[in-house]
Amino acid sequence: MMRFTLLGSGTSTGVPLAGCRCAVCTSTNPKNLRNRTSALIELPSGFAILVDAGPDLRHQCIAHRVRRIDAVLYTHGHADHILGTDDLRSYNFIGRHRISCHGSQETLASLRRSFSYIFDQSSGYVGGLLPQLDLHEFPHEGVIEIGGASLETFPLPHGDVQVTGFRLGDLAYCTDFKGLPDSAAKKLQGLKYLFIDGIRYEPHNTHNTIEEAVDIAARLKPERTFLIHTTHSVDYDEVNPLLPPGIELGYDGITIQF
Repeated sequence: MMRFTLLGSGTSTGVPLAGCRCAVCTSTNPKNLRNRTSALIELPSGFAILVDAGPDLRHQCIAHRVRRIDAVLYTHGHADHILGTDDLRSYNFIGRHRISCHGSQETLASLRRSFSYIFDQSSGYVGGLLPQLDLHEFPHEGVIEIGGASLETFPLPHGDVQVTGFRLGDLAYCTDFKGLPDSAAKKLQGLKYLFIDGIRYEPHNTHNTIEEAVDIAARLKPERTFLIHTTHSVDYDEVNPLLPPGIELGYDGITIQF
């Protein structure tokens, strides 16, 4: 069995939104506390794959007791999905090995620009140990092997960016997109678990609304669907009971064995 942990379920600002005093941002319900969206996949061998390294990574790893990270699968190069990359060096110290980082050509280019000090090191650098990372490019659509696991990847539209969605066995993870292409839908039949972008009820140019995400889930018919990348206009206690059977709001720390 593999284990999937949703380390973060929130949109790019996280929830609570800094400085906001709305009902959700001041809520005491832990399911309304949403770090930036990311996840961890633990294989039967113990090999651990991080999905995105956002700016909350250090806190997420401490809160969810993440013991190891052996590889990272980056879905795309936006700040809320890559800016925790420097914190991976903790796992270089602990694991005493380099970490493989996997992404599309565009995503890896964003990583190189944002972390030039890691990937284009100066010969005169005299500071502490930098993250020890190896970049591996994969096509948006295909099958990639990470740690002995085969993941089927496919592109998802996110404004002018192509985001990588993936399927691993009975579970699929589709963050940051609006509108499911037919080519991706064909790869998502017969799922047990679907994690899908559903940012809020109000319209958004580059993310599915909750209603749009519900429509996609109805089209794909997985056994369980979890809405992720959710903003501070969504109160867990108010919205979750309104969702159709088999569809629920994701929350930080939810764990699935599959």
